[in-house]
Amino acid sequence: MNIQLGDIGHIIQLAIAPVFMLSTVCTNLLVLLNRLARIIDRSRVLEERLDVAYNDTYMNELDVLYRRSHLINVAIALATACGLFVCLVVALLFVGDAANVTLDKAIAGLFIAAMVCLIGNFGYLLREIFIASTFMRAHRHMRHIERTPN
Repeated sequence: MNIQLGDIGHIIQLAIAPVFMLSTVCTNLLVLLNRLARIIDRSRVLEERLDVAYNDTYMNELDVLYRRSHLINVAIALATACGLFVCLVVALLFVGDAANVTLDKAIAGLFIAAMVCLIGNFGYLLREIFIASTFMRAHRHMRHIERTPN
């Protein structure tokens, strides 16, 4: 198990792309967590208002917020799984070289799994954004109708 300095340098070069991907996943997680925090804050406000008096508008908005939070939670789970797979890819790059074992298929499989999770993550985020935008437009339209004199 004699590791040459050039071998370590080559492994580090191979690990750079997954590490950049990991950085992107972490940034994406921050976005998702911020969106979830805003959803939770708005839900708490509406639930407090509902404690005072029942309102169909608040209930409808809460339903939308619950759907959005579910989508964000799935996106967070997928992004986290993606990050885990990328970390495993980097670890296997070093372990495979240190143990002088070929782990190409395992590394490729984990990288593909990471990409599938990342694609799913973006899909759920996009769906959540569409729901938020649709609700915002519908809410604005309803407020316009309510304020328009007959």
